[in-house]
Amino acid sequence: MPTARINTRFNSPSVDVIVDMGHPLLNRLVDGFIKVGGVGALHALTQETYGIVRREKASKRSIEIMAQRAGKEAGQWGLIGAIYTGSVYVTQEARGTHDWKNALIGGALTGAALSITDSNRRSDHIITSAITGAAIATAAEFLRNIT
Repeated sequence: MPTARINTRFNSPSVDVIVDMGHPLLNRLVDGFIKVGGVGALHALTQETYGIVRREKASKRSIEIMAQRAGKEAGQWGLIGAIYTGSVYVTQEARGTHDWKNALIGGALTGAALSITDSNRRSDHIITSAITGAAIATAAEFLRNIT
């Protein structure tokens, strides 16, 4: 029977959460979901905290809204992270090489997937989102390889 293991390591400046689901693709999907979802939750929490401070009004309802938004954004961002890491991994395995082209393909698929969830689903919007996702992912890959 398959089992999952979780190992965590906190070394400044990086945080590693390793989830072993028994298959490299599943490991990357879960890892991408957890890490990017955590960033999404922090994004929502900081924006809501800023809003509360700006309004100078904290209430039980505002804290509930903050928690709901953090959970929603964690799920949305985590899903996008899982789509990106999964598509990059599958592309890398299919091509047999690790280079910027995998990031380009993963970014394009992720950008298209993100735009499909939008209420404004025009084909030109999907294409421009795919191009933007590909550009951002490729630029990030180039920057990652510089340092």
